[in-house]
Amino acid sequence: MEYKLFDDYITLQALLKSLSLISSGGAVKSYLAHTEVFLNGQIETRRGKKLRIGDNITIPEANVAISISSPTPEEKEKHLIAIAEKEKVKTIVKKMNKANKKNQKNNIAKKPIKFPGT
Repeated sequence: MEYKLFDDYITLQALLKSLSLISSGGAVKSYLAHTEVFLNGQIETRRGKKLRIGDNITIPEANVAISISSPTPEEKEKHLIAIAEKEKVKTIVKKMNKANKKNQKNNIAKKPIKFPGT
């Protein structure tokens, strides 16, 4: 399996999670304690280990071999476009939520306090 790395590095935890080898980030600790994970032929137990281009990860129990490689220029361009689109959507949603919040505040009428027994 080949993993394209778009940043300088990725942590072992983030890699295992992005490849769906673990269900959550919290599960990586027990996964590394009970499963042998090899980084460039040596056993690795640190979940925060930074993996860079050219590293090879092997998990014999799961029959998984991962090599980290650099993306092609076309893949980099697609990745940058996808990131820009995510940011654009994020700002639009933020504006919509802010507008909805203002409208909801104006619609809520304050009711007088009711004490029990009165």
